[in-house]
Amino acid sequence: MTLSTSPLTDRIGVHVRAIGPGADPAVLLGLALRRNPRRAQLLVSRVLGKHVPTDPRLVRAAGLLLGGLVADVLAGRDPRPLPVDLLHAAVGGDRSAAITLGLTAGAGRTSVDALVLGYAETATALGHCVAEALTADYLHSTRRPVDGFSAAGGFSEEHSHATDHLLLPADPDLLRGDRPLVLVDDELSTGRTVLNTITALHATHPRARYVVATLVDARPDDTLVDGVAALGARLDVVALCRAEVTVPPDVHERVAEVRAALADPARRPVAPAGSQWGGSTATGSEQSHPTATRGETTRGETTRVVLGGCGWPDGLPVGGRHGFLAEHHRALDAALPALARSLGARPGESTLVLGTEELMALPLRLAQTLADAGCAVRFSTTTRSPAVVVDEPGYALRTGLTFGAHDDPADGPGPRFAYNLGGPGSWDHVVVVVDPSADTPALHDGLLAALAPLTRRTTLVITP
Repeated sequence: MTLSTSPLTDRIGVHVRAIGPGADPAVLLGLALRRNPRRAQLLVSRVLGKHVPTDPRLVRAAGLLLGGLVADVLAGRDPRPLPVDLLHAAVGGDRSAAITLGLTAGAGRTSVDALVLGYAETATALGHCVAEALTADYLHSTRRPVDGFSAAGGFSEEHSHATDHLLLPADPDLLRGDRPLVLVDDELSTGRTVLNTITALHATHPRARYVVATLVDARPDDTLVDGVAALGARLDVVALCRAEVTVPPDVHERVAEVRAALADPARRPVAPAGSQWGGSTATGSEQSHPTATRGETTRGETTRVVLGGCGWPDGLPVGGRHGFLAEHHRALDAALPALARSLGARPGESTLVLGTEELMALPLRLAQTLADAGCAVRFSTTTRSPAVVVDEPGYALRTGLTFGAHDDPADGPGPRFAYNLGGPGSWDHVVVVVDPSADTPALHDGLLAALAPLTRRTTLVITP
């Protein structure tokens, strides 16, 4: 099956098709256009919880399934068969499939002495779930320098909107030793980022074994495996699906033409009948994102919850930015029911749990715990990545919010985005999870103000 597209993405000539066993990329992915000179297309995952509000049980299950594949390859076993039909049904909206997948994806897990490294910003929760499946130590890269933490390494992601990554473990020994290193990313396109990472780390902390775990392996060749072999190490790659992405040589020129047409009212495509955004008929323009400003009217109530006062265990890290150890998985599991109850979700309400940029893992687990308790919950996350939004059938990014950065980033202020959250009144309840550095006036004037028309009430959750 080839990836379903829209008339707009058809014009740029990017094609994605399945190759090899595993899940079907046509089910797991959608296609959109980036606003990025380094790469024209954006493969939008339907199981990641970054650009598409998704059942959190499905998001976590995808990571646990990926972790199971890692365990098999490290143990030298044949990879366990993926429950492809169940996975496809859950992506298609089958609630019972999502429940079953959530209950069974982590079955038969065994502890593995490995270090799992997730890539910011998109794969921080995915990496956490892989580490959870292995009961392994976890660290994710970050684009945010933190006072009191020295960088133990760094690397670049050449195609990304924000390229520089730091590794800031609280204990530098986390990276030392010869245990396997498992690198987790949502998409493997060329493998350059992974090779950059391994080359940088291998120079100071060499080891014999590496594994790359990804939702979609779209590498055109084995340059990555050969590059690691040249360092004297072994690399295995596991993925939920294998895809071939065909990109025309003039893709950037085609995207420029499409964007010019969207920006020109005389050439702009007609929006589908009945599509709404921001209280008016969608124009299809990438310039149509509403931008929040001070003084906008908010709807409903806003409640503030500080998780540090809701039974947060002493010594438990919020996530993997500075390291999340094997024993921390059990502590988080035990604490989650009480933490989730503090969010004020009500039966019968539609609830969106929204993480912020790198802060994905804890919001995901809170959302999954609410879903397991019977709440109607979707999970998504804000992002730094600018993309073209068009309300057109088959296109992967139908609506978008644009707002200012709210955590005083080291690289300066700039726009942030949230996609596919719908229009006015789409949610009964939105739960926004931020860490203390992001609890600023800019948060209230930006993201919270932009969300206000979409929901009856908002809960702002501050992590420890």
